[in-house]
Amino acid sequence: MFRSKTLKTAALSAAMVVGLAACATEPGNDNGNDGNADPANNGNNNEENVGNDADGNNEDNNDNDANTAGEGAEGGELIIARTSDAQALDPHGSNDVPSSDVQVNIYETLINQTEDMELEPLLATEWDLVEDDLWEFHLRDDVTFHDGSELTADVVKANFDRVLDPDVASPRSFLFNMIEEVIVVDDHTVQFQLEYPFAPFPSHLAHSGGGIISGDAIEADYEEMENGGSPGDYINENPIGTGYFLFESWSTGDEIVLNKNENYWGEEAKVDTVRFIVSPEDQSRLGQLLTGEAHIVDPVSPSDISMVEGEDGVSMYHTDTLSLSYVGFNTEKEPFDDPQVRQAISMAINKDEIIEAVLEGTGTPAVGPIGEQVFGFSDDVDPLPYDPERAQELLAEAGYEDGFETTIWTNDNREREQIAELIQAYLSVIGVDVSIEVLEWGAYLDSTAAGDHDMFILGWVTVTGDADYGMYSLFHSSQHGDPGNRSFLANDELDEILDQAREEADEATREDLYEQAMEILVEDAPMLYLYHPEYNVGVRDEVQGLWKHPNGLLQLRDVTIN
Repeated sequence: MFRSKTLKTAALSAAMVVGLAACATEPGNDNGNDGNADPANNGNNNEENVGNDADGNNEDNNDNDANTAGEGAEGGELIIARTSDAQALDPHGSNDVPSSDVQVNIYETLINQTEDMELEPLLATEWDLVEDDLWEFHLRDDVTFHDGSELTADVVKANFDRVLDPDVASPRSFLFNMIEEVIVVDDHTVQFQLEYPFAPFPSHLAHSGGGIISGDAIEADYEEMENGGSPGDYINENPIGTGYFLFESWSTGDEIVLNKNENYWGEEAKVDTVRFIVSPEDQSRLGQLLTGEAHIVDPVSPSDISMVEGEDGVSMYHTDTLSLSYVGFNTEKEPFDDPQVRQAISMAINKDEIIEAVLEGTGTPAVGPIGEQVFGFSDDVDPLPYDPERAQELLAEAGYEDGFETTIWTNDNREREQIAELIQAYLSVIGVDVSIEVLEWGAYLDSTAAGDHDMFILGWVTVTGDADYGMYSLFHSSQHGDPGNRSFLANDELDEILDQAREEADEATREDLYEQAMEILVEDAPMLYLYHPEYNVGVRDEVQGLWKHPNGLLQLRDVTIN
C-alpha cells in the first residue's frame, strides 16, 4: 500500500551531539542483495544469504492512497529509474535485486508469494508432501513460453537440473541444494526428491531464482557452452519465460526494455512497455522524478524524502522489508568471545536514535534477526534494552571495567559509515574506544568471511519469508564464514534447534522452535540487531496499481498511467 509519513526528529542524548556533527551527510540507501553472501551486490551492499537492507503512520499533504485507488488508462510506457543495471537476465545466473527486478516480469515460478508472504499457486496448481522428503507438484496445462513452447514437467526438470549443474555454477544453487532428484511423473506432474526433510521447500520455490526458463532456451545455452561460451550467454540475450512481459532490448549500463506479452496465459499487464533506466546518482534520479522523465524512482535516499513529500505531483511509497541491518561481533576473538561483552555493546546503543539520524525515521528497531513478516517471528521475545548503565556494569563483570580498544569495519557506504560513527560515539560513553575502518566491498566480504574483523556492519534479507533462511546461514556452526555466519557463533543448543526446525513439518512446532532460537540469539547476542529498514520509492501521481514486495521487487503487472 501507499502511505505517507510526517517524520519526527528524536531528541538525541548529549553524548550524541558530538557524534552527529560528523554524520550530517546524506545517507546511502541499502536495499540489499537478493540472497547469499554475494559479491554481485550491484552497489546494494548487503547479503541475502549477504542481504541488507518505527512504523509511523502520520499523514502529510500528499495523498499517497491515490496511487492505489482506481485505475488509469491501459497502455503507454512506464519508466523506472534505479541505481544499477542488471547483472544478468538469466534467473539462474545472478543473485542481485536489480537483476531480479527485471527477471520477475519475464519468468514465473511454480509458487507465488503474496504481499502478506502467503504461498499461492502460479505455474503449479497444487502441491503435496508425499513423504517427509518427497514433494509433488501439479502444473498448469495452459501455459506457453514466449517462444511458443509448452510448459511441461520435462521443462521444469531441465530448469532445476541446470541451476544445480556444477558446470553452470549458479549463484542461486544454494536455494535448491537440498534437491537430490527431479522426477517427471507425467507431462504436468513433477516430484522433488530431497536429500533430507526440508519444511520451507515451497518458500524456496517461490524465490525468483526458481524462475522457469524455456526448455529450448536451456538447450541453446548448453550448445553455446559446448562451443566455448559461458553459462547464460544465450539466455542473457534471449531471456524466454512465461511472464506477462517480453524482452525487447538491453543496452548494458543504460536501459532494459520490456514489452507486454499479448499472449499471456493469465491476466495481462496494463502498460505496453516498461523501460528500466540506470541512474546511479541520487540527485539525478530525484530530478527525473520531479520533471516527469521517470514515473518511478527506486530508491529515494532517506534525506530526500521530505523534498518529494513537499512537491506536487509526486509522493512517497513506503513499505516494510524482509531486511535486517546489524552489527556483527567476531565471537572467536577476545573480548567478543564473552557474551557479557556482546550484551554490553548491544545495550549501549540507542537504535531509535540511529533510525532517526540515519534513516529519517524510516525503519523499525529489530528484536532479533527476523522481523514480524517472517514465519517464526515471536512477539513474546523481548530485545535487550537500551541501558548504558547496565552495559557498563556488564563490562566490569566481564573484567573490562576500564573498557577496551577495538575496531568496527564497514564498506564504503554512506549509511553504514554514519552508523559506525554513531556507534563509536555511543561506545565511548562506556569506555570502549572504537576505530573505524572502511573497506572496499569485495575485500570487505572476503575479510569478514575469513574472520579478520572485530565488529562489522552488514545486512541480510530473509527473502523466503521463513526463519530458516534468516537463522540457519547466519548462526548455524556449519555456516561459518562465507555462507553467512560471519560472527562465527558456535552454539550446540541453537544448532540442534535449527536442525530440527528445518526438518519439522508441523507449523506450530516450528514456530515454537524458532521462538526458542530467538530467545537464545537475543541472550547470546552474536550481533547487535539494529533495525529493519523500509523501502522508499518515489512515484508520480499518475501511476496507479504499483506495489513493492517485501523481498524488494517491484510488482508491475497491474500498474497503469493516467
